[in-house]
Amino acid sequence: MGFGRLSAVQRDQVDEWLPGAEAVADLSWNQVETVVLRVRHAGRELIVKASGDGDHHLGRELDAHEGGFVAVWQRRGHAARLVHSDRAARVLVLEWVPGELAYRTPAGVDPEVHRGAGELLRRFHDQASRPSDGADAAATRRALLWLDTSDAITPEVQARLRHALDALPPIDADLVPTHGDWQPRNWLVDAGVVRVIDFGRFAFRPAATDFVRLAAQEWRENPACETAFFEGYGHDPRLGSGTSERAFGPSHWLLLRLREAIGTACWAHQVGDEEFEAQGHRMIADALAEFGR
Repeated sequence: MGFGRLSAVQRDQVDEWLPGAEAVADLSWNQVETVVLRVRHAGRELIVKASGDGDHHLGRELDAHEGGFVAVWQRRGHAARLVHSDRAARVLVLEWVPGELAYRTPAGVDPEVHRGAGELLRRFHDQASRPSDGADAAATRRALLWLDTSDAITPEVQARLRHALDALPPIDADLVPTHGDWQPRNWLVDAGVVRVIDFGRFAFRPAATDFVRLAAQEWRENPACETAFFEGYGHDPRLGSGTSERAFGPSHWLLLRLREAIGTACWAHQVGDEEFEAQGHRMIADALAEFGR
Protein backbone atom coordinates (compact mmCIF):
# COMPACT_ATOMS: atom_id res chain seq x y z
CA MET A 1 0.00 0.00 0.00
CA GLY A 2 1.21 3.50 -0.79
CA PHE A 3 0.17 6.85 -2.21
CA GLY A 4 -0.33 5.71 -5.80
CA ARG A 5 -3.99 6.77 -5.90
CA LEU A 6 -2.99 10.41 -5.32
CA SER A 7 -1.99 12.65 -8.21
CA ALA A 8 1.68 13.51 -8.68
CA VAL A 9 1.06 17.00 -7.31
CA GLN A 10 -0.71 15.59 -4.28
CA ARG A 11 2.03 13.03 -3.64
CA ASP A 12 4.68 15.76 -3.79
CA GLN A 13 2.72 17.91 -1.36
CA VAL A 14 2.24 15.05 1.11
CA ASP A 15 5.94 14.20 0.87
CA GLU A 16 6.81 17.81 1.66
CA TRP A 17 4.51 17.84 4.69
CA LEU A 18 5.19 14.30 5.87
CA PRO A 19 8.55 13.09 4.53
CA GLY A 20 8.83 9.33 4.79
CA ALA A 21 5.19 8.83 5.78
CA GLU A 22 3.83 5.29 5.48
CA ALA A 23 0.28 4.55 4.32
CA VAL A 24 -1.09 1.85 6.62
CA ALA A 25 -4.79 1.64 5.61
CA ASP A 26 -7.04 2.75 2.76
CA LEU A 27 -10.28 4.01 4.31
CA SER A 28 -11.88 5.24 1.07
CA TRP A 29 -15.52 4.42 0.30
CA ASN A 30 -14.65 4.31 -3.43
CA GLN A 31 -17.92 5.92 -4.47
CA VAL A 32 -16.55 9.34 -5.42
CA GLU A 33 -13.12 10.66 -6.34
CA THR A 34 -12.00 11.07 -2.73
CA VAL A 35 -9.13 8.96 -1.39
CA VAL A 36 -8.75 8.59 2.39
CA LEU A 37 -5.57 7.05 3.81
CA ARG A 38 -4.50 6.40 7.35
CA VAL A 39 -0.78 7.13 7.54
CA ARG A 40 2.02 6.94 10.06
CA HIS A 41 4.63 9.69 10.29
CA ALA A 42 7.21 10.40 12.98
CA GLY A 43 5.30 8.33 15.50
CA ARG A 44 1.95 10.00 14.75
CA GLU A 45 -1.18 8.54 13.21
CA LEU A 46 -2.72 10.89 10.64
CA ILE A 47 -5.33 10.93 7.89
CA VAL A 48 -4.52 12.04 4.34
CA LYS A 49 -7.51 12.95 2.21
CA ALA A 50 -7.30 13.85 -1.47
CA SER A 51 -9.89 14.37 -4.19
CA GLY A 52 -10.08 14.54 -7.96
CA ASP A 53 -10.76 17.59 -10.09
CA GLY A 54 -14.47 16.81 -10.41
CA ASP A 55 -15.13 16.36 -6.70
CA HIS A 56 -16.26 19.31 -4.56
CA HIS A 57 -16.36 17.55 -1.19
CA LEU A 58 -12.83 18.36 -0.08
CA GLY A 59 -13.45 22.07 -0.62
CA ARG A 60 -16.49 21.89 1.63
CA GLU A 61 -14.46 20.08 4.27
CA LEU A 62 -11.92 22.89 4.20
CA ASP A 63 -14.73 25.44 4.46
CA ALA A 64 -15.85 23.77 7.68
CA HIS A 65 -12.36 23.69 9.19
CA GLU A 66 -11.11 27.05 7.98
CA GLY A 67 -14.37 28.73 8.94
CA GLY A 68 -13.85 27.57 12.52
CA PHE A 69 -17.05 25.52 12.65
CA VAL A 70 -15.38 22.24 13.60
CA ALA A 71 -13.68 23.84 16.63
CA VAL A 72 -16.80 23.37 18.76
CA TRP A 73 -16.15 19.62 18.56
CA GLN A 74 -12.35 19.73 18.38
CA ARG A 75 -12.03 21.43 21.76
CA ARG A 76 -13.43 18.35 23.50
CA GLY A 77 -11.85 15.76 21.24
CA HIS A 78 -14.97 14.97 19.22
CA ALA A 79 -13.41 15.78 15.83
CA ALA A 80 -9.97 15.80 14.24
CA ARG A 81 -7.90 18.93 13.85
CA LEU A 82 -6.68 20.06 10.44
CA VAL A 83 -2.88 19.70 10.23
CA HIS A 84 -2.09 20.69 6.62
CA SER A 85 -4.11 21.64 3.56
CA ASP A 86 -3.69 22.74 -0.03
CA ARG A 87 -7.01 23.72 -1.56
CA ALA A 88 -5.60 24.08 -5.07
CA ALA A 89 -4.01 20.63 -4.97
CA ARG A 90 -7.14 19.17 -3.34
CA VAL A 91 -5.32 17.46 -0.49
CA LEU A 92 -5.34 17.79 3.29
CA VAL A 93 -3.96 16.12 6.40
CA LEU A 94 -5.97 15.59 9.59
CA GLU A 95 -5.20 14.20 12.99
CA TRP A 96 -6.32 10.61 13.41
CA VAL A 97 -9.00 10.18 16.08
CA PRO A 98 -9.78 6.87 17.79
CA GLY A 99 -13.00 4.93 17.56
CA GLU A 100 -14.84 2.29 15.56
CA LEU A 101 -17.18 3.28 12.76
CA ALA A 102 -20.75 2.96 14.04
CA TYR A 103 -22.19 2.19 10.60
CA ARG A 104 -23.81 -1.26 10.44
CA THR A 105 -22.76 -2.16 13.97
CA PRO A 106 -24.84 -2.39 17.16
CA ALA A 107 -23.60 1.11 18.02
CA GLY A 108 -25.38 2.47 14.95
CA VAL A 109 -28.77 1.63 16.47
CA ASP A 110 -27.84 2.24 20.11
CA PRO A 111 -30.10 4.94 21.63
CA GLU A 112 -27.27 6.19 23.85
CA VAL A 113 -25.05 6.73 20.83
CA HIS A 114 -27.87 8.68 19.18
CA ARG A 115 -28.36 10.71 22.34
CA GLY A 116 -24.70 11.71 22.20
CA ALA A 117 -24.97 12.46 18.49
CA GLY A 118 -27.95 14.73 19.20
CA GLU A 119 -26.00 16.65 21.83
CA LEU A 120 -23.07 17.13 19.45
CA LEU A 121 -25.24 18.25 16.55
CA ARG A 122 -27.09 20.84 18.63
CA ARG A 123 -23.77 22.49 19.52
CA PHE A 124 -22.80 22.53 15.84
CA HIS A 125 -26.12 24.01 14.71
CA ASP A 126 -26.16 26.66 17.44
CA GLN A 127 -22.95 28.33 16.26
CA ALA A 128 -24.48 30.58 13.63
CA SER A 129 -27.64 31.45 11.73
CA ARG A 130 -28.29 33.32 8.51
CA PRO A 131 -31.36 34.17 6.39
CA SER A 132 -32.42 31.69 3.75
CA ASP A 133 -32.40 34.18 0.86
CA GLY A 134 -34.13 31.68 -1.42
CA ALA A 135 -32.02 28.64 -0.48
CA ASP A 136 -35.08 26.42 -0.03
CA ALA A 137 -36.43 27.26 -3.47
CA ALA A 138 -32.98 26.53 -4.91
CA ALA A 139 -33.01 23.13 -3.21
CA THR A 140 -36.33 22.31 -4.86
CA ARG A 141 -34.93 23.37 -8.23
CA ARG A 142 -32.00 21.00 -7.72
CA ALA A 143 -34.43 18.16 -7.00
CA LEU A 144 -36.31 18.97 -10.19
CA LEU A 145 -33.03 19.02 -12.10
CA TRP A 146 -32.33 15.48 -10.90
CA LEU A 147 -35.73 14.47 -12.29
CA ASP A 148 -34.96 16.22 -15.57
CA THR A 149 -31.58 14.58 -16.07
CA SER A 150 -31.74 11.10 -14.50
CA ASP A 151 -33.50 7.94 -15.64
CA ALA A 152 -33.36 6.40 -12.16
CA ILE A 153 -37.05 7.10 -11.47
CA THR A 154 -39.93 5.91 -13.65
CA PRO A 155 -41.98 8.55 -15.49
CA GLU A 156 -45.10 7.73 -13.45
CA VAL A 157 -43.29 8.23 -10.15
CA GLN A 158 -41.56 11.33 -11.52
CA ALA A 159 -44.96 12.85 -12.27
CA ARG A 160 -46.13 12.20 -8.71
CA LEU A 161 -42.94 13.72 -7.32
CA ARG A 162 -43.29 16.84 -9.46
CA HIS A 163 -46.86 17.25 -8.26
CA ALA A 164 -45.77 16.91 -4.63
CA LEU A 165 -42.90 19.37 -5.03
CA ASP A 166 -45.28 21.86 -6.64
CA ALA A 167 -47.79 21.45 -3.80
CA LEU A 168 -45.19 21.93 -1.04
CA PRO A 169 -43.90 25.49 -1.44
CA PRO A 170 -40.35 26.33 -0.38
CA ILE A 171 -40.04 27.96 3.03
CA ASP A 172 -37.46 30.54 4.03
CA ALA A 173 -36.24 28.80 7.18
CA ASP A 174 -33.09 30.24 8.72
CA LEU A 175 -29.93 28.38 7.76
CA VAL A 176 -27.39 26.96 10.20
CA PRO A 177 -24.08 25.14 9.74
CA THR A 178 -24.93 21.52 8.92
CA HIS A 179 -22.77 18.43 8.61
CA GLY A 180 -24.78 17.26 5.60
CA ASP A 181 -24.26 13.51 6.05
CA TRP A 182 -25.21 13.06 9.70
CA GLN A 183 -25.46 9.31 10.23
CA PRO A 184 -23.46 6.42 11.78
CA ARG A 185 -21.40 6.20 8.60
CA ASN A 186 -19.63 9.32 9.89
CA TRP A 187 -19.61 8.59 13.62
CA LEU A 188 -16.75 6.92 15.44
CA VAL A 189 -17.61 5.42 18.82
CA ASP A 190 -14.93 4.85 21.45
CA ALA A 191 -16.00 3.66 24.92
CA GLY A 192 -19.34 5.42 24.48
CA VAL A 193 -17.79 8.66 23.17
CA VAL A 194 -19.04 9.79 19.75
CA ARG A 195 -16.58 11.44 17.38
CA VAL A 196 -17.39 12.97 14.01
CA ILE A 197 -15.64 12.56 10.66
CA ASP A 198 -16.07 13.73 7.05
CA PHE A 199 -17.23 17.29 6.47
CA GLY A 200 -17.43 16.89 2.71
CA ARG A 201 -21.10 17.93 2.63
CA PHE A 202 -20.78 20.86 5.04
CA ALA A 203 -23.02 23.81 4.16
CA PHE A 204 -25.54 26.20 5.66
CA ARG A 205 -28.99 24.59 5.44
CA PRO A 206 -32.16 24.26 7.55
CA ALA A 207 -31.28 22.35 10.73
CA ALA A 208 -33.74 19.54 9.98
CA THR A 209 -31.82 18.51 6.86
CA ASP A 210 -29.33 16.81 9.18
CA PHE A 211 -32.09 14.49 10.45
CA VAL A 212 -33.29 13.15 7.11
CA ARG A 213 -30.83 10.30 6.61
CA LEU A 214 -31.27 9.06 10.17
CA ALA A 215 -35.05 9.09 9.73
CA ALA A 216 -34.73 6.90 6.63
CA GLN A 217 -32.31 4.46 8.21
CA GLU A 218 -31.54 3.94 11.90
CA TRP A 219 -34.65 5.60 13.34
CA ARG A 220 -36.74 3.39 11.10
CA GLU A 221 -34.94 0.32 12.45
CA ASN A 222 -35.06 1.41 16.10
CA PRO A 223 -37.49 4.25 16.91
CA ALA A 224 -35.96 4.55 20.39
CA CYS A 225 -32.92 6.10 18.68
CA GLU A 226 -35.05 8.98 17.41
CA THR A 227 -36.44 9.67 20.88
CA ALA A 228 -32.98 9.58 22.44
CA PHE A 229 -31.51 11.77 19.69
CA PHE A 230 -33.94 14.61 20.31
CA GLU A 231 -33.53 14.27 24.06
CA GLY A 232 -29.85 14.92 23.41
CA TYR A 233 -30.57 17.67 20.88
CA GLY A 234 -32.90 19.42 23.32
CA HIS A 235 -35.97 19.85 21.12
CA ASP A 236 -37.37 18.72 17.78
CA PRO A 237 -37.24 21.56 15.19
CA ARG A 238 -39.57 19.61 12.92
CA LEU A 239 -42.48 20.39 15.26
CA GLY A 240 -42.24 24.17 14.85
CA SER A 241 -41.37 26.61 17.59
CA GLY A 242 -41.18 30.26 18.53
CA THR A 243 -41.46 32.84 15.76
CA SER A 244 -40.47 30.35 13.07
CA GLU A 245 -43.65 28.26 12.99
CA ARG A 246 -43.84 28.61 9.24
CA ALA A 247 -40.25 27.51 8.82
CA PHE A 248 -40.60 24.15 10.53
CA GLY A 249 -43.45 21.72 10.66
CA PRO A 250 -44.83 18.60 9.01
CA SER A 251 -45.08 20.04 5.50
CA HIS A 252 -41.52 21.35 5.49
CA TRP A 253 -40.22 18.09 6.95
CA LEU A 254 -41.99 16.20 4.16
CA LEU A 255 -40.50 18.55 1.56
CA LEU A 256 -37.00 17.97 2.94
CA ARG A 257 -37.52 14.21 2.80
CA LEU A 258 -38.89 14.29 -0.75
CA ARG A 259 -35.88 16.21 -2.00
CA GLU A 260 -33.45 13.95 -0.15
CA ALA A 261 -35.19 10.86 -1.52
CA ILE A 262 -34.91 12.11 -5.10
CA GLY A 263 -31.25 13.01 -4.66
CA THR A 264 -30.47 9.67 -3.03
CA ALA A 265 -32.04 7.55 -5.75
CA CYS A 266 -30.59 9.57 -8.63
CA TRP A 267 -27.09 10.02 -7.20
CA ALA A 268 -26.82 6.35 -6.22
CA HIS A 269 -27.98 5.34 -9.70
CA GLN A 270 -25.34 7.63 -11.19
CA VAL A 271 -22.48 6.06 -9.19
CA GLY A 272 -23.79 2.49 -9.44
CA ASP A 273 -24.60 1.95 -5.75
CA GLU A 274 -27.57 -0.40 -6.08
CA GLU A 275 -28.20 -0.76 -2.35
CA PHE A 276 -28.25 2.99 -1.73
CA GLU A 277 -30.42 3.48 -4.82
CA ALA A 278 -32.93 0.97 -3.40
CA GLN A 279 -32.99 2.99 -0.19
CA GLY A 280 -33.71 6.12 -2.23
CA HIS A 281 -36.67 4.44 -3.93
CA ARG A 282 -38.01 3.31 -0.56
CA MET A 283 -37.64 6.88 0.74
CA ILE A 284 -39.58 8.11 -2.30
CA ALA A 285 -42.37 5.59 -1.71
CA ASP A 286 -42.63 6.51 1.97
CA ALA A 287 -42.70 10.25 1.28
CA LEU A 288 -45.28 9.95 -1.50
CA ALA A 289 -47.47 7.75 0.70
CA GLU A 290 -47.36 10.40 3.42
CA PHE A 291 -48.10 13.15 0.89
CA GLY A 292 -51.15 11.24 -0.30
CA ARG A 293 -52.67 10.96 3.15
